[in-house]
Amino acid sequence: MPKILVIDDQPAVCVALTTLFELHGHEVRVAATPDEAMAAVLGDELGAVVQDMNFRQSATSGEEGMELLRRIKAVDPELPVVAMTAFTSIAGAVELIKAGASDYVPKPWDDQKLVATVGNLARLRALEQENARLLAQRGRARHRLAERHDLAGLVYASDAMHEVVSLAVKVAPADVPVLITGPNGTGKELLATIVQANSRRRDGPFVKVNAGALPDELVEAELFGAEPGAFTGATRLRAGRFEEADGGTLFLDEIGTLSLNGQKKLLRVLQTGEYQRLGSSVTRKADVRVLSATNRDLPRAIAEGSFREDLYFRLNVIELTIPALRDRPEDIAPIASHLLDRLAARAAGGERVTLGPRARHALAEHDWPGNVRELENRLTRAALVRKGETIEPHDLGLDAAARAPPAPIATGAAHAASSAPSAERLEIERALVEARGVVAKAAASLGLSRQGLYRRMDRLGIQIERKLK
Repeated sequence: MPKILVIDDQPAVCVALTTLFELHGHEVRVAATPDEAMAAVLGDELGAVVQDMNFRQSATSGEEGMELLRRIKAVDPELPVVAMTAFTSIAGAVELIKAGASDYVPKPWDDQKLVATVGNLARLRALEQENARLLAQRGRARHRLAERHDLAGLVYASDAMHEVVSLAVKVAPADVPVLITGPNGTGKELLATIVQANSRRRDGPFVKVNAGALPDELVEAELFGAEPGAFTGATRLRAGRFEEADGGTLFLDEIGTLSLNGQKKLLRVLQTGEYQRLGSSVTRKADVRVLSATNRDLPRAIAEGSFREDLYFRLNVIELTIPALRDRPEDIAPIASHLLDRLAARAAGGERVTLGPRARHALAEHDWPGNVRELENRLTRAALVRKGETIEPHDLGLDAAARAPPAPIATGAAHAASSAPSAERLEIERALVEARGVVAKAAASLGLSRQGLYRRMDRLGIQIERKLK
């Protein structure tokens, strides 16, 4: 349990509070003067502070306590501080909150409420410290990956994408087919670029084909080439995409929509490594690595008879699946920032625009059916139609998602102007603590979906990360 620092000049109060917190599993450290308190803050790992506001028998103004509060916040702004005094006033409460106090408790105190308040704050502090440690670890892991490999400018912050990218660079040197799956707009082509850039064929050609856009009658000519006169309008020699990609990589996008006839012809060259130009009897060899991508559920397409099972297994030696953007909300903010930087670089004069608080909230609340492509489109629109330097929800076309987060619930006089955690935030944090950081378990206990809990966490600024490998 997190350690609690009790600061009071009265020994009886210190003994009473120490006993109370120790009975509830907390380790307690005691300080009788502001100097002792600062030594503890600077030298110990604390979860929360409970401090008196007066340190002399004749003092009632609370000025000493206010000064101590400011000193504590100067060295550790995130350390929760609960102020205690027998002399209460609304004005004093407001000043304490403005100075950074997390709560304000009158003497004599209510044991149950005090333990609950301090315990919640201490647990939140522990979560935030662990989260900061894991965020730093995640940043180091991404940095190490980017140092060793070419990530083609990919921006991400989530564990989910880190796992996908780590697998992509791991399998890149192996000269085997890779199937990239995921919803439209998630960046499947960019992931294919990462595989190619880290492969042994990185210096060879990288040819991209939208297989879904190939008319059935032109599939053979497009993929394998055509001799002059092979079909009406073929007046000159046409090299196919396999020939263009010889010695390099061929990326077949939208492979799930390729016709059955096209699938048959593609399977033949993958099986034998040989093909013939349309209108020619000369057999040619294809030294090509094939990467493919689709947003279709290919096993279901196989069951429905619209995709060949033998081709599926030829293409799917390694599968890389990119999650939808709504399932990795940690990526929204960094991707948005990157896109705004890119828009600024293209704009005349390089004018940089920023997201306002309500716009950031709207981005976090939106479900992103169009994924990263939709995010880019909305930011491009916002940069064009905005009226000022700050983007607002209506600029993004996300007015409905711009609901203001609920205000903190007042629990005492000191919360009249408080920025202390809301009841919703505390409920979610408690659920995460009880679930030991397992988001799916916490969501179930709250009666929410996993994605719904992620959206609320993002709106409230709550982050709980899993350790990266």
